[in-house]
Amino acid sequence: MTATTETRKFEAEVAQVLHLVTHSLYSHKEIFLRELISNASDACDKLRFESIAKPELLSGDAELHIDVSWDPDARTVTVRDNGVGMNRDEVIANIGTIASSGTKRFLEAMSSEQKTDARLIGQFGVGFYSAFVVADRVTVLSRRADQPAGEGVKWESDGKGDYSLEQVELAERGSAVILHLKADEDEFLKPWTLKSLITRYSDHVAFPIRMPKEVDGKPGEEWETTNAASALWTKPKSEISDEDYQSFYKALGHDFNDALAWTHNRVEGSQSFTTLLYLPAQPPFDLMMGGRDERKGLKLYIKRVFIMDAAEELLPNYLRFVRGVVDADDLPLNVSREILQQNRQLERIKAACVKRVLDLIEKLARDEPEKFTTFYKAFGNTLKEGIAEDHANRERIAKLLRFASTKGEGNAQTVSLDDYIGRMALGQDTLWYITADSHAAAIGSPQLEAFKAKGIEVLLMSDRIDEWMLGSLNEYAGKKLKNVAKGELPLDEADKKQQEEASKAAEPLLKKLKDLLGDRVSDVRVSPRLTDSPSCLALSDYEMAPHLARLMREAGHDMPESKPTLEINPQHALLKRVEGEGDTDKAKDLATLLLEQAEIAAGAPLPDPSAFVQRMNRVLLG
Repeated sequence: MTATTETRKFEAEVAQVLHLVTHSLYSHKEIFLRELISNASDACDKLRFESIAKPELLSGDAELHIDVSWDPDARTVTVRDNGVGMNRDEVIANIGTIASSGTKRFLEAMSSEQKTDARLIGQFGVGFYSAFVVADRVTVLSRRADQPAGEGVKWESDGKGDYSLEQVELAERGSAVILHLKADEDEFLKPWTLKSLITRYSDHVAFPIRMPKEVDGKPGEEWETTNAASALWTKPKSEISDEDYQSFYKALGHDFNDALAWTHNRVEGSQSFTTLLYLPAQPPFDLMMGGRDERKGLKLYIKRVFIMDAAEELLPNYLRFVRGVVDADDLPLNVSREILQQNRQLERIKAACVKRVLDLIEKLARDEPEKFTTFYKAFGNTLKEGIAEDHANRERIAKLLRFASTKGEGNAQTVSLDDYIGRMALGQDTLWYITADSHAAAIGSPQLEAFKAKGIEVLLMSDRIDEWMLGSLNEYAGKKLKNVAKGELPLDEADKKQQEEASKAAEPLLKKLKDLLGDRVSDVRVSPRLTDSPSCLALSDYEMAPHLARLMREAGHDMPESKPTLEINPQHALLKRVEGEGDTDKAKDLATLLLEQAEIAAGAPLPDPSAFVQRMNRVLLG
């Protein structure tokens, strides 16, 4: 066979990744070994799964393993597996192009987040490129398990913009990644260094990781297994240390940080399965960059046979930050995504996973408040999605939510709905809240004035998701939730009488303001909400908050136009001035400014900022 070598350029994004990786990961050079072993483990997992339908793929070499060797003379480190291997097209797709590796999102994260450290690389499926941190040339030899020996592929690159491809003869299936080390990377030619890294980062890889025994400083002929080579989740909890759990999490989640907490359970009975689920201490970058459509899911095994890496069906979307493993005994081994979506047994496993995760979060909230605060800061907004998505667990999720409050500490989100209910005055049957696009806008809202005057606590909700979430959270523990800015306020008899008297006395002023403002408002009325401010907007019960409507329009959504209702405080000096102003033009300027300041306070955009400035200047000079 005459081999021809083809030279191809990396896609632009891959070239950028290579540059960033080689210049940014120097503080954690050893990451390359963890990532290459992880890739090799995936290849073994995939072959074991494919061999269920095609046992002949394992013919002659049924014991799957990963070999790590070094050559001090050639100055190389080689990571070899006898897994599924790759054909030519797969080599191009997995290494040479952006493909499905998440490279573009990795670049976005690197540019938006300056902590360009090791915790980024594996989360985006671009771990292979970390080889170039320690190597100035990388060679990959690979043959797919279902291809003949003559269909091997040799890939090689110096990581500077292009790579070569060549068809070669390979007697064995699987892949070998050969790193030609840079001149100053001698530490990785020491077998004890490689062994310690395997123990630290890859001890719980479920396949044997073998190394040659050292003879006179060089690799000998005899191989020895250097890792535990067992599925951690299958061991009794009494035999697993916290360090073991953390080590497994770091390999599983491609994370250099410890997990915040975990839960490990075995369910026996008509349907038996094991779950090992982790809460990360901070959001994985794919959670933030990819949004709701780019979640990872859990690793699914059936009788310890790897089935899929991202079984999204095992957890609802709002728990997509959870990392972990599910190993089921009873699902069919030839399971597919289509079968998963329709499988009743899987629904039971999913329900159990949700229960375990919520149990774990509740335990943090109850027993480890500092850890819970860390969790909530990272994932509180994601958890809120469950209010709309998971009706069965809505009350449990709501119990875990935390908010700022007029009786809380600063702008910290520390008040639970139970805390609020525990402080409610006798006879109060409503949990009051306000939404705004910042904490400052919420705490400074004029709609709070009457509540502050009466000592009624109000929850301050300033996260963008809050208004959407509250559409599905109308009550909690038998108490209604209500926005202080929406609808009619419930008044006692004394307040109701006072309101009627104030409205009757202000009838000439209300008519004057309606005439001056014309079709810019739907109504003008005396406010029961105001004690100090001159004006505010009042919304109907089902009207979207102005700040959210603005954000929706900015995102390209068509939003129906609505005329606001203006509420006024007739006792305020500005209203007295409008009442006594005989010049129609000046009165109109004042009336319009009362409306516009109410719109600004509510987060609504001004229809004509230039006209607002001119109007303000006329009044100031007036």
